[in-house]
Amino acid sequence: MFAMLMGLKSIAPRDLHEGLGQGGLTVVDVNARHSWLQARVPGAINLPPEFDAAMLPADRAAPLVFYCSNPLCRKAPQAARKAEKLGYADVRVMSAGITGWVGAHLPVESGEGMR
Repeated sequence: MFAMLMGLKSIAPRDLHEGLGQGGLTVVDVNARHSWLQARVPGAINLPPEFDAAMLPADRAAPLVFYCSNPLCRKAPQAARKAEKLGYADVRVMSAGITGWVGAHLPVESGEGMR
């Protein structure tokens, strides 16, 4: 289920998909906006690397999952560490990225939507 990724909790695409059905989870895509527009985890918000706490849920105990493009991308782990430094307690990384999500044949959203 959850593995450690350089001190960060990790979540697999299928486990994240199951978690989405339970609600209360904020999924953050830190890819470039054009990538987010092409394909994203359903309900994922798109944030730039220079995000601040005002862009995240006010509840610092709320679960957050960050992802970027693929397992080699460092943006999601960096964003997750930043969220932890901002005081968020339940932070995870989907290290497979959107390529792993798509590769697992999970549903995607595309086009304009939530930001």
